[in-house]
Amino acid sequence: MGSLRKCSRTACTRPAVTTLTYVYADSTAVLGPLATYAEPHCYDLCSEHSERLTVPRGWEVIRLAPDPEALRPSADDLEALANAVREAARPQEGTSEGMTEVGRRGHLRVLRNPDM
Repeated sequence: MGSLRKCSRTACTRPAVTTLTYVYADSTAVLGPLATYAEPHCYDLCSEHSERLTVPRGWEVIRLAPDPEALRPSADDLEALANAVREAARPQEGTSEGMTEVGRRGHLRVLRNPDM
């Protein structure tokens, strides 16, 4: 699955692969794996810009390499996903206020009122 986010550098259209964060109190720049969502005070960089990163004199750069095994879904993740799909597909009997679900179309449900 490709990244939808682009490099934060001006005029760069390459896909982002790393996230850069500054820790001003420690004079440190942290370059790590692409964050799960874009944050306003972080910069997403493509591979070329992350390799050429320079910081001001006296600053330190910490480069965090992602663990390839941690990026792949584990068996527990896949089992949890399968269980969630099964639970969502299971017809719900006796929904709120005594109504019974008799059909479903997409996100819409057809409910039958036992009083009618």
